[in-house]
Amino acid sequence: MKKIFIFIICLFAFGANAVEKKTTFDKELFNKAQSEGKIVVVSSWMKYCSSCANQMKVLQKAKKEGELLDIKFDNIKYFSFDVTNSEIANLFNVQYQTTLLIFKGNQEVYRSIGETTEDLIYEALKASI
Repeated sequence: MKKIFIFIICLFAFGANAVEKKTTFDKELFNKAQSEGKIVVVSSWMKYCSSCANQMKVLQKAKKEGELLDIKFDNIKYFSFDVTNSEIANLFNVQYQTTLLIFKGNQEVYRSIGETTEDLIYEALKASI
C-alpha cells in the first residue's frame, strides 16, 4: 500500500510540471515575423527537461499576462524547437536545451541558457519591445 501511495505522489509531482512541448519553429514564419517588425522569441527544449518546461510556462504566462496588463507582448512571436533538431539548432548556433533567444528585426538582442526566472525573462522581453 505504501509503495502505491508513493507511486501516485510521484506521478502527480511529475505530471504537475508537464507542459506540451512541440516544435513550433518554421523558418518561413520566422522570417515573416522579422520582416513585419515583430519581436521574435525562440526557445529550445528537450523531451525530459524540467527547466525547459519551466521556461515554457514563463513564456506562456508572459503572453497571457501581457494581454491582461497591456504590456504589448502582442507584438512578440513565439517559436520553440527540440534542441535535437540539428537543422534548427545549427541555424541559431544553439547547443543546449533551455536556450532562449530574442530577436528585434534581424538582430539577436538577447541570449540565455537555462534561464527560468520569471522576472529576468520578463525584463528581457520588456527591454526588447
